[in-house]
Amino acid sequence: MASRKLTAGGEVVSYCTKCKMDLNHRIIAMVAGVPVTVECESCKSHHKYRRPMEDRAADKRVRPTASSTPRERTAAPRTVGARMAAAAAEEASREKTWQGRIAGKMADEFTKYTPKGNFEANALLHHFKFGDGYVVRVIDANKIEVMFQDGPRVLAQAL
Repeated sequence: MASRKLTAGGEVVSYCTKCKMDLNHRIIAMVAGVPVTVECESCKSHHKYRRPMEDRAADKRVRPTASSTPRERTAAPRTVGARMAAAAAEEASREKTWQGRIAGKMADEFTKYTPKGNFEANALLHHFKFGDGYVVRVIDANKIEVMFQDGPRVLAQAL
């Protein structure tokens, strides 16, 4: 079946939220060549364009392949509770990593932070405000990223 170019005023098959089925709809508004608002030709209701159920069902049947990236295979949590749980788990993991790097170290193993100092990756620092941390990476000659207990911070160096 040949694909025709969609235009405002043209027709497209869309899922009607009132009729609860895939029906012909007239395109009312388009953005970047994609229908946004449609009018059902059966019940005359106006609503957002929704792909036909048949197309959505076909997408669900497609399984990710080994060539797809991990980001494509793992969808972000969709509910607020799931997002909060994922953020809490990420925070716990980050703090556990910080604890593993800092725990058991003697006070003299930490270098007192000063913007004039020059630091390397994995160096242990003590900041007067943020506390103990370690250099995650050297961003450039004048910036370092340091992981503290409350999270990462970008600090100046070699000024």
